[in-house]
Amino acid sequence: MTANMTKHLTGHLQLDLGGFKLDSGEFDLELKGVTVLFGRSGSGKSTLLRAIAGLDKRTQGQLTLDGDIWQNGHKRLPTEQRHIGFVFQDAALFPHMTVRQNLMYGVKRLPKNYPQADFDKITQRVGIADKLDRQVTYLSGGEKQRVAIARALLMSPKLLCMDEPLSALDWRAKAELLSLIEELVAEFNLPVLYITHAPIEVERLANQIVFMKDGQIDTIETLQQSLARADSPLFDEQGAVSVLIGQPGLVVNGLREIKVGNNAIYLSQTHDIHTPQVRIRVLARDVSLATSDPKDLSIVNHLQVTISELIPQGEYRLLVRLALQDGQHLFAEITQASAQRLNLQPGLVVYALIKSVAMTE
Repeated sequence: MTANMTKHLTGHLQLDLGGFKLDSGEFDLELKGVTVLFGRSGSGKSTLLRAIAGLDKRTQGQLTLDGDIWQNGHKRLPTEQRHIGFVFQDAALFPHMTVRQNLMYGVKRLPKNYPQADFDKITQRVGIADKLDRQVTYLSGGEKQRVAIARALLMSPKLLCMDEPLSALDWRAKAELLSLIEELVAEFNLPVLYITHAPIEVERLANQIVFMKDGQIDTIETLQQSLARADSPLFDEQGAVSVLIGQPGLVVNGLREIKVGNNAIYLSQTHDIHTPQVRIRVLARDVSLATSDPKDLSIVNHLQVTISELIPQGEYRLLVRLALQDGQHLFAEITQASAQRLNLQPGLVVYALIKSVAMTE
């Protein structure tokens, strides 16, 4: 599979389903990495994805992918000519076929002059090379989704659409497939439109986020823009979250070093990392602050940061926005009493203390 050179998906789509109307508004998406469609149930995420993919013939409006017209009023390019790969919540495999037969079903229907993907490479990379002759009815949910991902990649798509691909899986399978998707996006340089209602998936995968509301695109933001907002729609019952981007280093005494600018963060995770960058998810409630660098402490992560802003949160709590030396930001959640006792204020240099076991990659 060759590197994908698509740049922009632009358009304005309408779709009237009777009880629900999609009217996206004009949009211009730079298709780089993973673009997540995010919103409450019924906000129009799946409807917009189906409209973009051409799966509903009632779709109207305009849609262009890098100069190629996919939709112009009532005229639409058939789905099969848009060269889109699909992975749905239900793997949608043929139960009477083997894994190999499911994979080859789509490949055999590709145009003769369309570039052929490397079957052996993809099945090996996705982790199903030893299951090709197995009936799909004997696969676990995670294995079925791996087959669905391989099937999509074998179509040499210009765009990969994934609609809640992890929602039906247990936590272990979700973690494994999150890592796999992250690695495949980087390895194949393939743009992805991804639907999820789980903030942790957004924080792990997204380059940009399309926030949906009442059948319309509300805002389009990068992940960092969204997480910089104290009222981010991504914050759930766990509260504010930060995502730090760093480069993986060595494992020392059971701790994985992650280089974040001039700082080093240590995680209690030692599994192999196959991407040049990693994202570290940090809950604001897991970050403590000190006005001096404490020495005799079990917490190994002491990051020198500068207070940018103190944001009241109610219930006598504050959200403290912290600036790292490389320009990334980190939230800490503390009580107003602690802020007064330490005399915290914008511009003050402090130390952010984070337990290694409290962070996830």
